[in-house]
Amino acid sequence: MTQENHFNHNMQCNQGTYKIGPCKRRKIKEILGIDLEHKPPVPDITLDKITSPNREQKAHGTNIYYGKASKLLDDAINENIQIKERKFQQSGGCVLNFYLAVRVSTIRDAVVIFNAPVGCSSSALGYRELFRGVPEELGRPAHYKLNWMTTNLQQDDVVYGAGEKLRKTILEAQERYNPKAIFVLTSCTTGIIGEDIEGTVEEVQPEVDATIVPVHCEGVRSRLVQTGYDAFWHAVLKYLVKEPEKKQKDLVNVASMLSYTWQDRLEIKRLLGKLGLRVNFIPEFATVEQFEKLSEAAVTAPICPTFTDYLSRGLEQKFGVPYFLYPTPTGFANTDEWLRNIAKYTGKEEEVEELIKEEHAKWEPKLVNIRNEFLRIARERKEGEKVRVLGALGQGRLVSQMPYFDELGLQVPAAMSQDFDELLIDELADIIERTGDFNIMVNTFQAAEQANVTSNLKPDLTLTCPFQGGSWKRDTQVTRIHSLRGDPDPASAQSAYSGAVAFGEFLLKAFKNKSYQKTLAKKSKPAYKDWWYEQDDPLYFVEDIDSQIGQNSK
Repeated sequence: MTQENHFNHNMQCNQGTYKIGPCKRRKIKEILGIDLEHKPPVPDITLDKITSPNREQKAHGTNIYYGKASKLLDDAINENIQIKERKFQQSGGCVLNFYLAVRVSTIRDAVVIFNAPVGCSSSALGYRELFRGVPEELGRPAHYKLNWMTTNLQQDDVVYGAGEKLRKTILEAQERYNPKAIFVLTSCTTGIIGEDIEGTVEEVQPEVDATIVPVHCEGVRSRLVQTGYDAFWHAVLKYLVKEPEKKQKDLVNVASMLSYTWQDRLEIKRLLGKLGLRVNFIPEFATVEQFEKLSEAAVTAPICPTFTDYLSRGLEQKFGVPYFLYPTPTGFANTDEWLRNIAKYTGKEEEVEELIKEEHAKWEPKLVNIRNEFLRIARERKEGEKVRVLGALGQGRLVSQMPYFDELGLQVPAAMSQDFDELLIDELADIIERTGDFNIMVNTFQAAEQANVTSNLKPDLTLTCPFQGGSWKRDTQVTRIHSLRGDPDPASAQSAYSGAVAFGEFLLKAFKNKSYQKTLAKKSKPAYKDWWYEQDDPLYFVEDIDSQIGQNSK
């Protein structure tokens, strides 16, 4: 593929977009033998329910799989995806703490109430600190406060109920902070005892000015942390979003900044600003009014499709706000199409082509230099093998970063995803068709399984998430796949054109600098026994495992 074609990759079957049109569907069926016409329908969003369905129910999601991506795609289309039991599990994702404690606590004019034992709120302690390094000159709100409280449920509350305790906490939150919204986050405890949260909220709402928003994020309700995303957006759609007073043709909803840095936020704002568009960033550092105005936007654009899915579908279904879920602005080709999709809904088609041309002229030579350096390294290696990178991703990053790694001239022997569900069937099919089949590991923070895959595949570079155990002893490199949200350093960006260059330079430096891994290998003992690394199947501890899964990965 020539340089021009590589960075202007066009899907001729569907007019340059990444939606799976009839031509591409036929091609995928011919190549992979998979019929996308029979993919499961996405259920409607029903806001008269207390909360969203679990991802297991809504999209037959799983957090246990290892094998070919094409096999996973086929299982998803035929609704054969299963969640199996692990006989040994190191950790897991909490629907409450993994997601909601991070994002809801940053909403500027709201209070978060953890209706839980006090320990469930402990993760909220660190999130204020994550953003303190961002200078106010870069847009961090001055005098930022993290307002959260806990009902501190005790044994007696479990036995006799805690409705009155929650009521008093809501009244205290109103008196102490005078917020515009009070988010009530449920917990394993309230879920197990069947606490009537809605009854308490309905009773106390007339006594407070703030809108009370109950979010059903009990940790025991789902094994898939994405259920927390849906539960939060269900509550936002049900209690906060207002009927539009007017449609704002220059307003773009952009959700999901969890693992993207402050620089990514600034870059997205800059690009859309050059098109004369304003960004409604949610939920981090948003105001309650921004949630209320979600219905007035011209389009909802994704940073992470799996995170944005429930909100996007709900806004279209209830308020007529159009959306797209793919692609996201990672890498050059995907950023081109992301911008074009936004332009289609905002009437900026002519302006966006000029912007793309301008940004390519500025950033493409730098990305080409990075790619050429990786290819130079490949030419000097035995049999010209490309640098091999193993990515630890959420499923949103899975479908966005695979094409980006290809732009960099990297080979991906496998990818790791925290989970997978039927919502991204079209997107996974597109990735397989564009980059070829690959192995995929699906697990939530199971470091032993990831270490096994890494040891057996022996990639040149392994990317891992800060939440997934960091590094383990290896002869080659292990480094982070993303930075913490509050990182204001331009070198930590990943979004759009400048982010593609910044992350490419980061990967190149991580590949070349072996000092950390050499020190780690010399000073530390292996995390696991030798027999574990000798296992051919990383799902060794999964009960009733299908033997074909291990064979499919070879």
